[in-house]
Amino acid sequence: MVETKAAETKTAEKKTTPVPALLLDVCVPLAGYYGLRAAGAGQWWALALSGTAPLLHTVWTLVRTRRIDSIGLFVLVTMALSAVMPLLTGSPRLLLARESWSTAAFGLWIVGSLLGRRPFLLDVTLKFLRGAAARRWEESWANDPRFRRRLRLVTVLWGGAFLLDAAARVVMAYTLPVDVVPVAGAVLLVVLLIVVRQGSVRVLRHRGTR
Repeated sequence: MVETKAAETKTAEKKTTPVPALLLDVCVPLAGYYGLRAAGAGQWWALALSGTAPLLHTVWTLVRTRRIDSIGLFVLVTMALSAVMPLLTGSPRLLLARESWSTAAFGLWIVGSLLGRRPFLLDVTLKFLRGAAARRWEESWANDPRFRRRLRLVTVLWGGAFLLDAAARVVMAYTLPVDVVPVAGAVLLVVLLIVVRQGSVRVLRHRGTR
């Protein structure tokens, strides 16, 4: 009975993970770009077409779930603006730099959430937590000043990571060969996410919070 109850609790706390969506939004455009280039497409067309994949995925997700919140709306608007960019320029390098605009806006929005009632990282994390894990985070936020301070610090770390990513993408867009930039940007994003996630775990690790 105890083992059954423990298994049920573990299942209830199991969270959905954003990793598959991240892989889709990173790997599909990357594969699309190099696939189009291998098929003979020019750099501009390859960048323009492959860049629409994350937008289509986001729209499909919103249609499937029939639910949109402030985070989803922000992502949708920034992706839509990024998708329109190919219509306004014929420069492959400017298309490469376009992602830095939405990434920088996202980083600023994360940091700016500290001025509100709840930081961005609290709300977005609760979307992936279930059961006792979600309740533990809510209770810690409400009753533990140290947890609130640490969560605000982690929010700054995530916002800073996206701002750093945006700045690096601009530099890479105008200094590296065009065909190298997409894979370099993907590697940079993965490395930054790993580093900031590990840093977040270290900062938040107290009283059993994971």
